[in-house]
Amino acid sequence: MNGSLVPDPLLDVRSMAAGYVPGHDIIRGIDLEVHATEIVCVIGPNGAGKSTVFKAVYGLVPVRAGQVFCDGADITNINPSEALATAGIAIVPQLRSLFAQMTVYENLELGMYRCTDKARVRERIGFVCDLFPRLGARARQAAGTMSGGEQRMLEIGRALMWEPRLVLMDEPSAGLSPIVTAEVFETIRRLNREISLTALMIEQNARQGLEASHRGYVIEHGLITHQGSSADLLADPAVRRAFLGAR
Repeated sequence: MNGSLVPDPLLDVRSMAAGYVPGHDIIRGIDLEVHATEIVCVIGPNGAGKSTVFKAVYGLVPVRAGQVFCDGADITNINPSEALATAGIAIVPQLRSLFAQMTVYENLELGMYRCTDKARVRERIGFVCDLFPRLGARARQAAGTMSGGEQRMLEIGRALMWEPRLVLMDEPSAGLSPIVTAEVFETIRRLNREISLTALMIEQNARQGLEASHRGYVIEHGLITHQGSSADLLADPAVRRAFLGAR
């Protein structure tokens, strides 16, 4: 606790700089926080550095300056293979990551592939299927035969298997129709209400991403240019003109 009535953030990114090529940082001086039970959305134009923030937090891109803390522990440049077990951070990537020929049940099992307690795995699959009844109804169906929206929900469900403290979601609406996109964002809101889902979400669909979140950050040219409550960002004239199609 920081001595005030405001709790310390679950995820605390401080002055982070990162990039793919030595000597060329995509993002610079990024300060970002996610508190427990909060949905935070990062928006910005293509190529601004949104996904680089996501990958740097998860250890997929080297952090060359600054620090990343999760629940007070320094996880800067964490090994991605240890991010879930060590820091409790799960990931829902932008590109489809399901094993299409495997069943829904088998894909969920992979969310706890390190767990040797089969009863615990079954318990968690039951929990996820209670959250997503359609997954339970299709447990023996090949994942690749489901609709795009159902596959996205399976990816979210698989990320929840290990009871993560934080879920990173990279473009949850990518490749989905407007109707299915609305359903996915409503699912994220529902999970936040029902199981206190905490998530950092990177989203190209700025309006719906902000409407589904509590707070947001705008990244342009590798820098945070706006931040605040989602309601304030949705009402900000500069943000509206640049990202929401408003005049």
